[in-house]
Amino acid sequence: MERRGYMNAGVWTPEVVVEHPEAVKQLHREFLRAGSDVVQTLTFNGSQDKLNKIFGNNVHSCQQLSDAGYNIAREVAKEGNALVAGSISQCPSYIEGKGKAAVQAQTREQLKPFMKNKVDFLIAEFFFHVEEIEWAIEEALKTGIVVAATLAIGVKGDMNNVPAGECAVRMAKAGAHVGE
Repeated sequence: MERRGYMNAGVWTPEVVVEHPEAVKQLHREFLRAGSDVVQTLTFNGSQDKLNKIFGNNVHSCQQLSDAGYNIAREVAKEGNALVAGSISQCPSYIEGKGKAAVQAQTREQLKPFMKNKVDFLIAEFFFHVEEIEWAIEEALKTGIVVAATLAIGVKGDMNNVPAGECAVRMAKAGAHVGE
């Protein structure tokens, strides 16, 4: 969506699902035509604390964006008999050191629309710290929905240099059904 001119580079927040829903539908349809079996909600970086940090309090809510992202994904998924994955992501509360309770509260806000709408599975995506994704997995498992989790790591592991193998073990122990 960024390269098509619908969102700003570097921010990657999901307001495009409300402001340009037809463009999002078109992108999802292209993925289906390319053979995708899953349509992922375009809700990355949609935590309320992230949205407030970028736009202030005069922006679409996490709930509004997640509902719109889900509705678009479900509509297109039906066209191709595909699954719908709800996407949650890291939130500033972790980096700001606000602790597990604050991070999980933001995670719960991201999860509410997906519980209500009954996505086929969840993707906790592109986390940088294994501790934060463990907390997100723990919260996501409470929904009863299958949880996939991805961690963005480098040659030294996560952002705290926890080795990749240890990260994988910790994500599995946290209960992720699928991890990468």
